[in-house]
Amino acid sequence: MFYWVLKTVVLGPILRLLFRPWVEGEENIPQEGAAIFASNHLSFSDSIFLPLLVPRRMTFLAKADYFTGAGLKGWLTAAFFKGVGQLPIDRSGGRASEAALRSGLKVLRRGELLGLYPEGTRSPDGRLYKGRTGVARMALEARVPVIPVAMIDTDKAQPTGARIPKLVRVGVRVGEPLDFSRYEGMEGDRFVLRSVTDEIMYALMELSGQEYVDMYATAMKDRLARERRSTARAAAEAALPGRAAGELEEALDAEGLTADGEGRSEQGPQRRAS
Repeated sequence: MFYWVLKTVVLGPILRLLFRPWVEGEENIPQEGAAIFASNHLSFSDSIFLPLLVPRRMTFLAKADYFTGAGLKGWLTAAFFKGVGQLPIDRSGGRASEAALRSGLKVLRRGELLGLYPEGTRSPDGRLYKGRTGVARMALEARVPVIPVAMIDTDKAQPTGARIPKLVRVGVRVGEPLDFSRYEGMEGDRFVLRSVTDEIMYALMELSGQEYVDMYATAMKDRLARERRSTARAAAEAALPGRAAGELEEALDAEGLTADGEGRSEQGPQRRAS
């Protein structure tokens, strides 16, 4: 009930008025039955605009941090994400990844729509990055179609780090459903999972018009963080010659110029979608 009120009475009308979102490919949205909506990920607001523009309820798997904040702000954030149909997951890998998979499968087995970001995190530079194979495993285990979805200009409306969004018109481009029933029973084959994931990413590349990068977005974020740290170190050493290494490290840490440690990779063959 809260989801319906928030979407149709409170949040929906305001966002439609301010951002005038458009949709292409509405005919590809299934009117009933389970499906995975696999989307590119440009902005925090993707998880707001996509459910808003799909007439059926959609559930996303969101990082647990959004649900565990302290104080009034933490409570409001958790209430909002629960209200828009998001489930908390631990993204630390291992058993946590398996728990996230099971949470997603529960949604699909109820005949509902599940929203996923195969890249695993927001794009650091607007390009499309290599997908992780969890989306393929869910699709094969649940035996559901995958609907590729391209979010358009949400990064312009709310760039990473921006608290106040800009009034930029955003859009959603919905592609034709991808059927992977030919791989039924092969969800344990990592070669199949990589092939399915690459096919999904290729569809996203065509829909979004983004340049494809054959590496994980988390690895690129690590690289950029290291480059920023190196540049800051060089500047600090030039400005303060002879300063102790320990003091420089403390100064860099104070500025937040540390790698985020997210650069995990998967094993298996790679195929460039181009």
